[in-house]
Amino acid sequence: MGNLLTHEEYAALAAKIEFPTQAFIDGSFRPAISGKTFDTTNPATGKVLGKVAACAAEDVDFAVQKARDAFEDGRWSRLHPTARKQILLRMAKLIKRNARELAVLESLDSGKTIYDCENVDVPETIHCLQWHAELIDKIYDQVSPTSDNHIAMIVREPIGVVGLVLPWNFPLLMLAWKIGPALAAGNSVIVKPAKETTLTALRIAEFAMEAGVPAGVFNVLPGGGAEVGEPLGRHMDVDMVSFTGSTATGRRFPQYSADSNLKEVTLEMGGKNPAVVLDDAENLDRVAAHIVNGAFWNMGENCSAASRLIVQRGIKDELMKRVVAHAREWPMGDPLNPENRVGALVSKAHFDKVCSYFEKGQKVLLGGKAKDGFVEPTIIDVTDTSSRIVREEVFGPVLSVLTVASFEEAIALANDTEYGLAASIFTSNVKRALRGARAIRAGTVTVNSFGEGDITTPFGGFKSSGFGGRDNGIHAHDQYTRIKTIWVDLTDDADEAVD
Repeated sequence: MGNLLTHEEYAALAAKIEFPTQAFIDGSFRPAISGKTFDTTNPATGKVLGKVAACAAEDVDFAVQKARDAFEDGRWSRLHPTARKQILLRMAKLIKRNARELAVLESLDSGKTIYDCENVDVPETIHCLQWHAELIDKIYDQVSPTSDNHIAMIVREPIGVVGLVLPWNFPLLMLAWKIGPALAAGNSVIVKPAKETTLTALRIAEFAMEAGVPAGVFNVLPGGGAEVGEPLGRHMDVDMVSFTGSTATGRRFPQYSADSNLKEVTLEMGGKNPAVVLDDAENLDRVAAHIVNGAFWNMGENCSAASRLIVQRGIKDELMKRVVAHAREWPMGDPLNPENRVGALVSKAHFDKVCSYFEKGQKVLLGGKAKDGFVEPTIIDVTDTSSRIVREEVFGPVLSVLTVASFEEAIALANDTEYGLAASIFTSNVKRALRGARAIRAGTVTVNSFGEGDITTPFGGFKSSGFGGRDNGIHAHDQYTRIKTIWVDLTDDADEAVD
């Protein structure tokens, strides 16, 4: 557990934190124009952490105008790439300097365990910003093959004013996934954090300002989807929206675009991700550890969670013994206790949704209990592949186990979903691993492990899981830039006269 503090030390640190609560527009914090606020609460205790500015359409209009002014005068968009890089690297250093405070703030606001915030969310946030910053002055444009009388340059240009709509399950990390490439490309951004989890985005705004990001380039508007998200999606002067969240909400943004200025839209949405374990899989104890991590990491509030275990009948019993044993090693409780691996679900509404999937008559192999915002890691053996718990994204610490007889049946069942975000396959046969990885219709397929790749690999989904672009890797920069062709005619007047 590295250099983690004790439970008591984290509690003491939490008691001293001052929570940022105002919107951040044009380089300064300010209340919503209406003066309205909403309560943000600690989902583990129900305690109100603060009253946050409740922005609305008039705040969106104001932020968009300031972002547009910043983009058009070039204070960021035409800054030398190396200068933008240095500012973003300073921003990453400030985050690193305040990493522990951010980890506690993230845990308090979201219910995530301090274990994950310290070991995953904050370090990966820093790494993400550093990686995209370093890429700024290393992406080359192109010259196309033409005749001797022409030069054709293919160049990337920033899109302009970009709306970034964040989910509540990884508030800090998803912010980094978006602002890293968006700011690197030279855009002005308007961040709309999830209403449940606003605090770390507002804190990052302070670091952006301190690092030297110019006023108007980085803006944060707290508020609800109808009040802020939809006005961003429909705004005639927003050039692009990048959304991460549920499929139901994501479907609205292409409609907003169609009804307004045909702004570009990229969507990273839900998943019902299969973990396929074939009967020749080796080291079942290691396989079980990956399955448990995939299902219960971040309380299953993860779009790429391994929520469907598809196991071949011959090894099912041996595998499930190990899966249950590993799951028992994930204690649940106060998120600020570093011994706990499972914290609180993000809200009462989401807790009720997850609990709705528990029904009488289910064959529960582990867990199944829920109380006061906490849901135990739960494993359910399922025979009906049409049941809600198999078809729908639960987004909680619930693993459904499905039994198959063959490789072909496993792949067919893996693809029997509207989603296509991530998948994993466990086998010792290299040919079957590659055949399975190619056959499963998902944006990321891992072999003999659970994961999403890393910052260098593009992340996004097929079908109802994704639309329009990819996060991470060089490919992330593509969604925040436009491609322009500059065609230069080199023919001089004398040549034309001869012709």
